[in-house]
Amino acid sequence: MPTRNHFRKTYLVTGGAGFIGSHLCDRLIEAGHGVLCVDNYLTGSRDNIAHLLDHPHFEAMRHDVTFPLFVEVDGIYNLACPASPIHYQRDPVQTTKTSVHGAINMLGLAKRLNVPILQASTSEVYGDPEVHPQTEDYWGHVNPIGTRACYDEGKRCAETLFFDYHREHSLEIKVARIFNTYGPRMHPNDGRVVSNFIVQALKGENITLYGDGEQTRSFCYVDDLVDGLHRLMETNPDVTGPINLGNPGEFTMRELAQQVITETVAGVEMIHHPLPSDDPRQRQPDISQALETLNWTPNITLAEGLKPTVGYFRDLIEQGLA
Repeated sequence: MPTRNHFRKTYLVTGGAGFIGSHLCDRLIEAGHGVLCVDNYLTGSRDNIAHLLDHPHFEAMRHDVTFPLFVEVDGIYNLACPASPIHYQRDPVQTTKTSVHGAINMLGLAKRLNVPILQASTSEVYGDPEVHPQTEDYWGHVNPIGTRACYDEGKRCAETLFFDYHREHSLEIKVARIFNTYGPRMHPNDGRVVSNFIVQALKGENITLYGDGEQTRSFCYVDDLVDGLHRLMETNPDVTGPINLGNPGEFTMRELAQQVITETVAGVEMIHHPLPSDDPRQRQPDISQALETLNWTPNITLAEGLKPTVGYFRDLIEQGLA
């Protein structure tokens, strides 16, 4: 494991071989920290961290966070959980266990070590929101027995556990509510809208819009998101969150599809399928708290972020990996 010393902090990143987790590992290594990356590789990939494996201050460990972990670190980023509908609905019971048991195990580790712990929560805690844009004091509108509940309610329960540990044990916690994030290293078959649209366009397939295509999302490039997570972890102990992290720029699915077609120069059309169950009509973060508390705001526009993302997927397709 990376050596702990007075000058270099070592962070545990659960889900560290995943899309966001691997970019966070990059950021921490670049900042001069040591990183212990923990992943069971259910949805993460060693390819995402291959470039870090020979770094002297990086170590990868195969482990499932639903089981206890006994290591020595200076802080914990808890990102472990399938995050796309295709993946988290494949085994919904395991998804809930990962959110809940995983949170309990990581909170227990943080309590034993007396170190700060950050929870990667989600905008899905707001469900299909009845307020727009979503502020952190909104309690949400979630179907607790729907097909998405394993993820939505699992993350909501994890937030409950974090704040109860904070109140009961004075544990230093940070809770980030992550909105739609995209960029290189997204799984090509995870069912997320950005990867779906890009892969379809690059393969010359028509782009699938669900419903009328007028439902909205806000898309944050992964580098901006990771910067927000890092800033949140570095705040004073009295900053707990939850804090929304996302790009407030709002786009309809039709507008996103058109931007993807423009960037890929694909001669494809849009086709419509029925809207999935409990799919939110609107999703846009209010990031006032992030701006005030973290001095954070995303800098990369959708048009700018799509360029490297499309390039990543084009390489995968050329290698026969997507």
